[in-house]
Amino acid sequence: MHVSMATSAGTAGRPNEDFAGAVPGAAVLLDGAGIPGTESICHHGVAWYTHRLGGALLGWLSRGDGRDLATILAAAIDEIAAQHRNTCDITNPASPQATVAIFRAHRGRLDHLLLADSFLVLDQVGGGPRVLTDEREVTARRVCSAPLEGVPGGTPEYDRVHASCVEALRARRNQPGGYWIAKDDPHAAEEAVTGSHPLRDLAGVALLSNGASRVVSPYALTDWAGVLGLLAAGGPAEIVGRVRRAEADSPAGLAAPDDATVVHCTDLARFEVGDASGPAGDG
Repeated sequence: MHVSMATSAGTAGRPNEDFAGAVPGAAVLLDGAGIPGTESICHHGVAWYTHRLGGALLGWLSRGDGRDLATILAAAIDEIAAQHRNTCDITNPASPQATVAIFRAHRGRLDHLLLADSFLVLDQVGGGPRVLTDEREVTARRVCSAPLEGVPGGTPEYDRVHASCVEALRARRNQPGGYWIAKDDPHAAEEAVTGSHPLRDLAGVALLSNGASRVVSPYALTDWAGVLGLLAAGGPAEIVGRVRRAEADSPAGLAAPDDATVVHCTDLARFEVGDASGPAGDG
């Protein structure tokens, strides 16, 4: 398999809180989340968390033993939680957390896992793109933000309602009926969206962080079929570059700049985890 990647920090001078990496036959993308200014809760920070968790996932995936992706994610979450449980308040709702997207070629199939709102795009042979994501966080955010409708911005009333909406969303995190994200509890991995597809039906696969997916929404620069075309023509850097230009040209307040990361994989059938006869590939 051949893997190419591009990533860009949303704000100059601040760490990129996304992480992307690959081992033969598999790739991961994490989109970090947390609340700025909460160093008293975890002095490591979000970028530290995403990079450590991403590295742990790659370590588990490199074993090539075919174990369930949710099991791998649970082990990685537990591993990183142990690294800062004694120094940080990792159970605090504001402590570092991350979305997780994984794909792996194994025994003729592409296995995937999605936890929270990153995107996986399957380039289907003769069938166009199939886009997969975990919609539960977006749904929870929409429900919790409903009380803000009609409240004038910049007013004390708006600030009060907004604060209550934030608390309501936090209360739904990693809870039944809410949404799930990688944080301190390995049981969140059991709630991930998973699936499997025959490799022979796929020409490629892409992972996009929430920041990179802005090329489709809200900027509407292309559709998902167009995303695959841009990847074929210019690679992941083309997607990231278009998002950055759109952010620079967009009206203030449409969307604050966000870290943007894209992973693109082709030649899926040329290498599979656990298939010693396949070539080592480029990724």
